[in-house]
Amino acid sequence: MKQLTLAENVHVHPTPAGAYHAVATTEATPARQLLRNLLLQESSPPLTLQNLFAWSAMAEEDKALDLLHHAQQVKWVQGLATPLHCPNLPFEQILPDLLAGLSNKGKALLADSEGFYLATSGFPHEVAEELSALGAELAILHDRRSGLLARNMGLNSSAWSIVDAAGVSKVGFWPLYVGKERFMLVVAGLPRFNQPDFTTLAWLLNRRYAGAY
Repeated sequence: MKQLTLAENVHVHPTPAGAYHAVATTEATPARQLLRNLLLQESSPPLTLQNLFAWSAMAEEDKALDLLHHAQQVKWVQGLATPLHCPNLPFEQILPDLLAGLSNKGKALLADSEGFYLATSGFPHEVAEELSALGAELAILHDRRSGLLARNMGLNSSAWSIVDAAGVSKVGFWPLYVGKERFMLVVAGLPRFNQPDFTTLAWLLNRRYAGAY
């Protein structure tokens, strides 16, 4: 087997797919441990063996390198020549623009587990309130029926959607698990999660709320 070595002068950052993998469930895996620790950093950290040990919670070099290699192969992490920095702005200033980029219609909101929205883009206040409440109710319903969906039907996703006759999503509800908090991302139209804005959203939430998983 080829010996793995670390690239030099590289800063590590989650991709949008990696950020989604980190927050899509509460399940703990070595890869999620790595990604969640990266999302706690103030800026994209330099790639060093000591840093890799800390992010992966592994003390064996071969295992830590294998984990990073796997995360790179499935496109959960990327190497950057210069670091990115987590925005240091109030949520009410930055979230609406981030949310707008996650929908092909520019309509999205982020709500807490109690059904109150933290920020919205494109939805009127009354609609945002109703969608946030609906998202909280769907999360409770999913928790009650997760055994059927996951174990009996093999449906591991916890996202829900309202679709048209062609099966195209009109409004989708995606839970985001950050530390001990659960948020609901509500998106009208087609989601655009494969964008840097999604990584930034997950980064901001982890920096503020991820005291523990």
